[in-house]
Amino acid sequence: MPRSRTVFPTLSHWGAFDAHVEEGRLVGVTPFSGDPHPSRLIEAWPEMLYAENRIARPAIRRGWLDTVAKGKPHPENGRGSDVFVNVPWDEALDMAASQLERVRTTFGNAAIFGGSYGWSSAGRLHHARTLVHRFMGAIGGCTGQVTNYSYGAAMRLLPHIFGDDRTVAGPVTDWKAILEHCEEFVAFGGIAAKNWQIQSGGAGLHPFDDFMAEAARRGIRFTNVSPLRGDTEASISAEWLQIRPGTDMAFILALAYVVHANGRTDRAFIDRYCVGFDRFEAYLTGQTDGIAKTPEWAAPITGIGAEKIAAFAERLIGRRVLLSAAWSLQRAEHGEQPYWGLATLAAMLGQIGLPGAGVAYGYGSMNGMGNPLYELPISGMPAIPREGDLKIPVARIADLLLSPGKEVDFDGRRFTYPDIKLVHWAGGNPFHHHQDLFRLREAFQRPDTVIVHEPWWTATARHADIVLPATTTLERNDIGGSSRDPYLFAMHKAVDPVGEARDDFRIFSELADRLGAGEAFHMNRTEGQWLRNIYDRFCTRMAARGFNPPDFETFWAAGHVRIPDPEGSFTLFEEFRNDPEAHPLATPSGRIELFSQTVADFGYDECPGLAVWREPSEWLGAELASRFPLHMISNQPADKLHGQMDASAISRANKVGGRSGIYMSPADAEARGLREGDIVRVFNDRGACLAGVRISDGVMPGVVCLPTGATFEPLTDATGRPLENHGNPNVLTKDIGTSRLGQGPSAQTCLVEVERYDGALRPVRVLGQPPFEAA
Repeated sequence: MPRSRTVFPTLSHWGAFDAHVEEGRLVGVTPFSGDPHPSRLIEAWPEMLYAENRIARPAIRRGWLDTVAKGKPHPENGRGSDVFVNVPWDEALDMAASQLERVRTTFGNAAIFGGSYGWSSAGRLHHARTLVHRFMGAIGGCTGQVTNYSYGAAMRLLPHIFGDDRTVAGPVTDWKAILEHCEEFVAFGGIAAKNWQIQSGGAGLHPFDDFMAEAARRGIRFTNVSPLRGDTEASISAEWLQIRPGTDMAFILALAYVVHANGRTDRAFIDRYCVGFDRFEAYLTGQTDGIAKTPEWAAPITGIGAEKIAAFAERLIGRRVLLSAAWSLQRAEHGEQPYWGLATLAAMLGQIGLPGAGVAYGYGSMNGMGNPLYELPISGMPAIPREGDLKIPVARIADLLLSPGKEVDFDGRRFTYPDIKLVHWAGGNPFHHHQDLFRLREAFQRPDTVIVHEPWWTATARHADIVLPATTTLERNDIGGSSRDPYLFAMHKAVDPVGEARDDFRIFSELADRLGAGEAFHMNRTEGQWLRNIYDRFCTRMAARGFNPPDFETFWAAGHVRIPDPEGSFTLFEEFRNDPEAHPLATPSGRIELFSQTVADFGYDECPGLAVWREPSEWLGAELASRFPLHMISNQPADKLHGQMDASAISRANKVGGRSGIYMSPADAEARGLREGDIVRVFNDRGACLAGVRISDGVMPGVVCLPTGATFEPLTDATGRPLENHGNPNVLTKDIGTSRLGQGPSAQTCLVEVERYDGALRPVRVLGQPPFEAA
């Protein structure tokens, strides 16, 4: 007799899907029927829900239990290599609440770091970052985070140029306007298809393939300015300009020089819509520093010939041009500069605010960039405002933990790092996102206590003292959606929690109750009541726009609701261009600030008040390249979301000898005697990791590409040096801010060398549990 099967609709950051359950167990998934190009990453769910590395019960690190839990000094070692013991939930929650109370009472709430990086769930109620912030607000505050790893530097730079960060966060000029009007699409860092499957908050639609196919049909000319040919799809036949990593700003300056030298700077646009061009003009032509930014000047820096630079610049003149850059371009030392440079070049061409033209950042960096202007109004639990709480740039976590008392400059302000005694982390994995992971590992030894909520035994969970098992999307009810997508989804609980896992809302509610802040946090509402509150707020906002969604019961039974498509197309800055007096920008001048007096007054030489070339500390023209002659790009993986689902069969099938593949040119492989599939040691002065060789003519010579996402597995080699076993590039990347303005991550500023590894190979530990002993 066939077993009965129940289907539950739900949502993940890589798409909506139906979960198929038989006898209480997830047995399969099928994509949302309305999605034209679903991501196959959803197929990892049946395996990963029950994976060997699920955290089944609350766990406490033995070394912490024997010291801090008993009131003894913290020994500053053992995290990441210690054994754990299982304890009942009440005991674990009592320990966590006791430590939170001890630290806030003895040292103040600033000694608590509330950490999260919101990729844990597409749902809005069980969104870990929102819950962390609300919980910390309820108990009196904490040291928190601002900006993000994706485009953190741009978040601080672009408001000084355009008055806000829409050009990088969206909404940006949509694909309808691009398809109808654009002639030249110049993509610095490409528009890589692998990123189209991911959307923060989830997606019902993956339309990028259709956009690209239509763009190719209409004859839009694409140029991929990147060291990697695969940063654009072969189907759009993009011209590939191979550029040395970290030198985009020099190339942009040379393009601007040719436009200006040909007398094609749009002076009418500059005069009406911009301020400060005279300062940039003086720098461009060499009046301020004696160096004219000619193609001949840029050629030896970028590796692109002077004649090719000049010809490319002349091709842009008189055509409808959209200048774009991937988010990755600003994740480098001086990463603010190419973004500022592209804004300046677009202003010189006079096309900002024209349909299908101008400048915007992030096309292809995430699925929804360039989608119609849906602006789906969905939000989770409201924040509990806390005035005066310090919020550090998200990429400065290791600095915070290692350097209490250090003064730091950030976007015109100066603050002092507090002495963090407790880290409470829920959602996200800093041992994926952060740079120089051996340094981060050292930093994680410093606090007295680290509390982590996590479904799986990630590297972050293994570096915790109190580990609280959290449910996944499929083990709780929620509501999800993205502002860039037309669907709001009911996320049905499909299965009971694995082991003793609990959802983050319940965990924080029980901790808040213990700390006397329960009512402030949960307001005596259940999960179901909060879901109705979230949906009611969505309905109120949609009704104000003339659309009345169905009642909650109808929505929940249907599994989704689709809001209407917006009329027409959307062009960024169109209103400003039509009438800059009626629609001024939120800059001091109300116009585009090609020179910002505000930024200039900060006094940051590395990021002055205009777009400039600043030589990075690590690039192929640096002296360091004599020792480490390969520039490493660490881009997003194609087979997972960041480090999520790394243990799945989809991800494992893409590994080389169980490790991440490092892509290198045939010439660089031959020079080192390497063949496809060899295991190599990738190293610099910060660390080393093992990876598997993949040879590709789509990587320019002098460059290697090691995608992120490998589960951090620290070992030591035969000489006692740190060695990462799995191919995690962030043991090699540089943990410095992009500048004092943006303080974003500088992952793409990284020189390495590669050599065959002849040492003993230890199995990679992607799945499995840490060592345990009896309580």
